[in-house]
Amino acid sequence: MDAVRFSDLDLNENILKAIDDMGFEEPSRIQAEVIPVLLQGYDAIGQAQTGTGKTLAFGAPILNNMSRTGEINSLILTPTRELAVQVNDELVRIAKYTNARLLPVYGGQPIERQIRAIKRGVDIIVGTPGRVLDLIRRKVIVLKYINFLILDEGDEMLDMGFIGDIEAIIKASNKERQTMFFSATMPAPIKKLAKRYMKPDAKHISVVTNVMTVPTVSQYYFEIKHRDRFESLCRILDVDEPASSIIFCRTKRGVDELAQALQARGYNVEGMHGDMNQNQRLQTLKRFRDGSVEFLIATDVAARGIDVDDVSHVINYELPQDTESYVHRIGRTGRANKEGIAYTLVTSKEYPLLKQIEKSTKSKIKRKEIPTVEDIFHSKYDSIVNRVKESLENDDYKKFIPLVSQLDDDYSLLDISAALMNIAYGKEISYDYSKNDISHSNQYTRLFISVGEMDRLKPKVLLGFLCSNAQISSDSIGDIDIMKKFSFVNVNKDVVEPILRFCSGKKLSGRKATIQISKPRNA
Repeated sequence: MDAVRFSDLDLNENILKAIDDMGFEEPSRIQAEVIPVLLQGYDAIGQAQTGTGKTLAFGAPILNNMSRTGEINSLILTPTRELAVQVNDELVRIAKYTNARLLPVYGGQPIERQIRAIKRGVDIIVGTPGRVLDLIRRKVIVLKYINFLILDEGDEMLDMGFIGDIEAIIKASNKERQTMFFSATMPAPIKKLAKRYMKPDAKHISVVTNVMTVPTVSQYYFEIKHRDRFESLCRILDVDEPASSIIFCRTKRGVDELAQALQARGYNVEGMHGDMNQNQRLQTLKRFRDGSVEFLIATDVAARGIDVDDVSHVINYELPQDTESYVHRIGRTGRANKEGIAYTLVTSKEYPLLKQIEKSTKSKIKRKEIPTVEDIFHSKYDSIVNRVKESLENDDYKKFIPLVSQLDDDYSLLDISAALMNIAYGKEISYDYSKNDISHSNQYTRLFISVGEMDRLKPKVLLGFLCSNAQISSDSIGDIDIMKKFSFVNVNKDVVEPILRFCSGKKLSGRKATIQISKPRNA
């Protein structure tokens, strides 16, 4: 059976054009199964893990079927300010070729500004339950004409105690609306909500799978800043020197841009994606298989045709949009009982999705530090020395002895050897590394938080709590480590004061959170 493409889902041209601009080649499982159901007008429960593309799954049908009436057409509820902004940004991209007006509303920002924006006219509101309910009570948001109501991350809403607010919002909504609930799990209170407020013919679509990863693959991640993504990749390639590696990007555009950037730096790399014809892909794959291309950059769709046993490394330059794609990606290495390595580059904003992948795959993804220039030097030195030793053992060097003897008159053999190694090293390094360390670890302060696993705390909930209360960007947050009774989080030094001031003492997962600066971790 052929794979489903977005063009098979009866979406209009404006939506399809926007999705193509976003670079997605084909729908994820939840998108392929939910979009047709929603386009037909059914209420639906979509059960799928975080990071499976749920926003596009409900956003595309809403924008496809939306008619502007001058009233609020759609309301999307999210548990945190961070998620509200993220969902709104995604919808803006999907709505690129429509005239839909969107607005995120959440606590932590002046409500008057949001009221003015709503009064100017808004088609879709994405918001947190508390702020939405406040605006309903002020009669600023009127939901008696809405056509679509979406509850995103339902189980997170439950964990954060929003069920009462959600019921009040639903009761204020148009009874003829189309209702959609999305949740990674389906606890009893969510099922009761669905039964009480959805139509009897509502569809329950579940794509939850217990996927396991390949045991012969060692998995690691590097925490990076977005601006350092390319240099981080170059450093990893220069230190590890993979014999054969597949580097994954999420989009066709991403593949093209990365391939061009690496080629400009002298790396032996080619790209492969769905816009290439079959013959082009076969030729690229042939060059990769016979070793004339060291690094293959691919999208998930293009990689399905790759059957190569000797791939030493898989590198996720960008995280995939779902857990299954991650498993398929890393399964390209560690074949035929050989050891394989999988690396993933993640920003602090993407870290909760990485933890979700780790949980879903029942595997441990260990942290690695981004290589320093010193690490690269020693790696290249070892490589050059090994090649020199091989040459000495094969007697290939003897024809050059007369030439070196001439140099011996003016320079010591030690200086000559060092100069030749310097020339060899210069040819090995393509990137002009400007600083030794880009891990930014020295910019972080480690905080202790008195809430942990036993309080049902999750990384995404903690991230939203800190960003919403302290009014800071998620880029300011580093590693999050949730223990049984407490948690640790790395934050940029410039946000320590607002976090201690505005977050400590507030309720987090039902408990009053004490936040303090922690003692430094042992190396």
